[in-house]
Order: sequence, then C-alpha cells, then structure tokens
Amino acid sequence: MDEQLTPPMANYQDLKDLCLEIAVEVGPPVFYREKGETVETSRKTFEQDETVQKCLGMVAREGFFAGHAEAHIRKVAIDAGAIVLIETDGLPANDQLGQRLPFLAHIAGVLHDIKRSQPEHARLGALEAERLLVRFDLKEAEQRMIVKAIANHEAFQPSEPLESSDAQLLSDALYDADKFQWGPENFTVTLWAMLALRKTENIPLLFQRFPQSMEGIERIRSTFRTNTGQTYGPDFIDRGLLIGRRLLAQYRNRQKD
Repeated sequence: MDEQLTPPMANYQDLKDLCLEIAVEVGPPVFYREKGETVETSRKTFEQDETVQKCLGMVAREGFFAGHAEAHIRKVAIDAGAIVLIETDGLPANDQLGQRLPFLAHIAGVLHDIKRSQPEHARLGALEAERLLVRFDLKEAEQRMIVKAIANHEAFQPSEPLESSDAQLLSDALYDADKFQWGPENFTVTLWAMLALRKTENIPLLFQRFPQSMEGIERIRSTFRTNTGQTYGPDFIDRGLLIGRRLLAQYRNRQKD
C-alpha cells in the first residue's frame, strides 16, 4: 500500500484513497453484520416513501447539505429507522404511533443537520425544521417529536427529557444513529466532503488538529442512549479511531521521507 503513494503524500485524492484502503482492512462495524437485515428493511422503506423522498429533495434544493455529504444524511436517517425497529420489536399491533416511529426517524434524520454549518446547530436546526415540517402531512404531535429529536442530537450538550416513551425513543435513536457516523464514516466520507468545501492546502492543518479531534470522538463512546446504541456504538467509535490513527501515522511517515 505504501509503495502506491508518492511523498510527501499531501494530495487530497491520495489521502482519501489511502483512508478507504485502511477502512477495508479495519472492516465494517458489527452493527451492519449482525443487524444488516433490519438496516436493509429501513433502507427500503426510506427509499420508497414518497414523503421522505420529498423531504430529502427539499433539503437538497435549499442547500442544507453544506458541511455534510448527502450520504451522511441518508445513513443517519436509515440507521435511526433501524434502531427504532430494533428497539420496538414486539410492539402491540394497535400501537399506531409506534408503527410510525421508523418513518418519523427517517424524516428527523433527513432534517437533523440543516443548520450544521452554524453554532448551536441542533437548536437552530430544530427551529428551521419546525418551519419546514408544516409542508408535510404530519400530525402536530409528530412534528413536535421530530423537532425535539433534532434539538437533542448535538453531542456534549444537555438533552431535554421528553414527555412520552415514543418521543424519547425517537430522540435517542436519532442521536445514536448520528453518532454511529463518528466511526468509520467520519473518516471515509464526512471528512473528505467537508474538506472538499475548502482548499486542499488545509491538509497540514487538518493533521495538526487530528489528535485533538480524535480525543473528542473518543468521548462519544460513553454517550450512546438506546440499548442498541450502547451495544454497538463503541465498536463504531473504536473502528473509526483505528482508521484515523493509522491514517495519521501514514501521513507523518510520508512527511518525513
């Protein structure tokens, strides 16, 4: 792998390709292996639901992908739906709101980062989502649940306890699905999407800040909220950190050559 790169390895595409190679070596998170069937169920309903796709299109048209790739939005929404499905296994057949929760998780996932480029993005995103959700055929209670979930999804910020178990599950599932993406996806997709919005000469500065950034990611390990998140979330974080540390080591070695 080393021989394929030419020192001083500061090229955006070379670094991205190397990161993808490392991710293959590290392997996918256990969640996708053990819960792959549920994730696929969530993905299919996400792709087939007209309201969800309308919401996704609206987010794209209004430019809310700034700072994050569309792939991140999709993965958070699909994983949030999967977490809800796992956590609600065995719900009574007449629990209509419970049956709507995967759909609400998809909408919340699509909208959760609409203010990602701004400070206090969760609070501001919730306010923006509240304005946007009136365009969709949702009950007021469902709109409030989505808004509260978005408000609660930012890391290292206090979260508001919610009035019902359904609302709390939706909020916690969105948080955990978003933090799943602080694992491998953060290094293989999000990092490069955000860097592409800037100049590639920011690469040296990026690697100067890498150790501090990875300390922040490591702190996420103990913050997962659902049973599913607590079971599988640390594995996401550990794999992401392993990718990041190997990438940093490779970069430093090449800079010495």
